[in-house]
Parts: sequence; C-alpha cells; structure tokens
Amino acid sequence: MMNTYTGKQLAELVQQEAPDMNLRTVRYYTQIGLLPPLELSGNKRVYTDRHYRHLRAILALSRSGETLADIQLKLADMPEDEITKLGERLKFMQPEQLLSGDTLVVSEDVMLTVSPRISPELRLELQDTITRMLKEGQRG
Repeated sequence: MMNTYTGKQLAELVQQEAPDMNLRTVRYYTQIGLLPPLELSGNKRVYTDRHYRHLRAILALSRSGETLADIQLKLADMPEDEITKLGERLKFMQPEQLLSGDTLVVSEDVMLTVSPRISPELRLELQDTITRMLKEGQRG
C-alpha cells in the first residue's frame, strides 16, 4: 500500500531533515517539473513516497551546490533506487544555517540576506546563481 500526502504533509515530512522546506517550495518544484507529476488516488491528485524520495534527493543535490537545472537533468534518467540512495545523504548534510529567516549561508564566505518580499522562487534562483558563480570563480 502506497502512502499518499498533500503538499503540506509532504513539506512537513521533509522538514524533519530540512527545516527550510515549505509548501511553496514543494508547489514550485512540482510546477517546474522537478518533482514527478502528481498521481491520482481516487479522484484526488496526491504526492506519494516516490515524491518524498525525489524531494530528498533534490535537497541533497542542491545542498551540495548543484543548480535546479542540473538536478533536473540528473534525476530525469536516474533509476529510482539511485534516487532513494541520493536522498539518504540528506540526513548527513547540515541544512544551510539560517541566521534569521532571511539570511542564507551560501558558502563559508558568502551570506545572502533577502527581504521577506522576495519570493521563494527568486530566492532559490539567487542562491543557485551565486553558488554557480562561486564554483566558476574557483575554477578561474
């Protein structure tokens, strides 16, 4: 029997390992196709354990500095058992230390403070862009 979740339940489940996870992020990841499409249970669209495993893998990859675009490509043709293994790494990764609700620690050298008016989507994009710039800077 497969477990089913609402977006809120899924977010709350993942919050145990990633305190910064929220419903808006779950919805955003679903909307941009980072998470698999919702499944039908009776006449309701629901998240399942598969979504939970995918979400954990996405977070593990993004914490290790991958951009959402890279993560999407990586997960697209990855077998489910690999995705599960990837998600398992989440529990060993420290969440970004959030100094206040709005300060993201991008790396040991860079902290980003954004106003609460900035949407979660834009915040993620800023974080991704800065992470990418830092990686490119290390290569250069």
